[in-house]
Amino acid sequence: MAPTGWLDVHTHFFPPLTDEQAEEMAQALCKGNFMVSAASLHWSAERVIEHNDSVGVQMSLLSYLPYPHEKLRAANDLGHNIVMKFPQRFGQLAALPTDDAEACLEEIRRVDQWDLRPDGFAATTVYNEVPLSDPRLERVWEILNRRDAVVHIHPNAYVAGTYGKPSPLIDVAFDTARVATDMLYKGVFRRFPNIKFIFAHCGGALPALSGRISLLGTESWVPNPEKLTREEIEKQLSSLYIDTAATAKTGLAPAANMVGIGHCLYGSDCGVPCSTSSTMNENKEDVMAFEKLQGLPAGSIAKNTWDLFPDAAKRADQSAPLSNGIH
Repeated sequence: MAPTGWLDVHTHFFPPLTDEQAEEMAQALCKGNFMVSAASLHWSAERVIEHNDSVGVQMSLLSYLPYPHEKLRAANDLGHNIVMKFPQRFGQLAALPTDDAEACLEEIRRVDQWDLRPDGFAATTVYNEVPLSDPRLERVWEILNRRDAVVHIHPNAYVAGTYGKPSPLIDVAFDTARVATDMLYKGVFRRFPNIKFIFAHCGGALPALSGRISLLGTESWVPNPEKLTREEIEKQLSSLYIDTAATAKTGLAPAANMVGIGHCLYGSDCGVPCSTSSTMNENKEDVMAFEKLQGLPAGSIAKNTWDLFPDAAKRADQSAPLSNGIH
């Protein structure tokens, strides 16, 4: 029996906060023009499940990428405990400390020892000022390539906003495009074709720029040490995956044009104060409207997502069917 609801690859989680900690965090975010309340910063698994039940999401894959490393390891442990408590409702993308290759490898070894292993891995475009295109990460990609791993890539949550706007509005989209383009030109996608890289938010600005990169990216005035051809640029970009988080209305069409419908996955951006039940539900409706406009069977993008995470699908099969599932 296949899962009846959706799998969300893009759900944030956070450790418990006291009211005082939440208030301090809210004030700091407001100084960066991210106008959130302290109440919106409290997270609970039960509230996520309640929201998911209302919109037909059967399982969420959790990710959280704090630093320093001690907090990241603690976050992975917390995520693991949540999954162990609700194995049919949550999965985990274990965070990688990508500013240090050896620390990454050690964390991969550590989470591999769990009885219920993570469903994949999570990384951020820039972690502690080190981008994913940094050549020091070569050993990490080698290991993940050998195991055909899935790596979800979130933009840098600490990137500064511009022109008085909070960074989650538009700056994160350009951060994604910059780092993905550098990974392309550094040959990361060429050397490690077995890794399923998922770029959040419909790939940010990358799909809209992919035609420009293809058209101009091999011209003599563009440094191209890997000697990429236009055909290879297009092939490597098409090998990527994207999630639909908070961007489907106008972002899904160019993303699907770049990577193909089969590499489009459902993501909601649940768990952060810039997402509300209303905006997440509207974004999910945009995904379904896109499927209808393209003449696709309803639930095609949901099926893509389950297909990429078979272990999560097996756990979800054991849960009760959702009344508001794929339709």
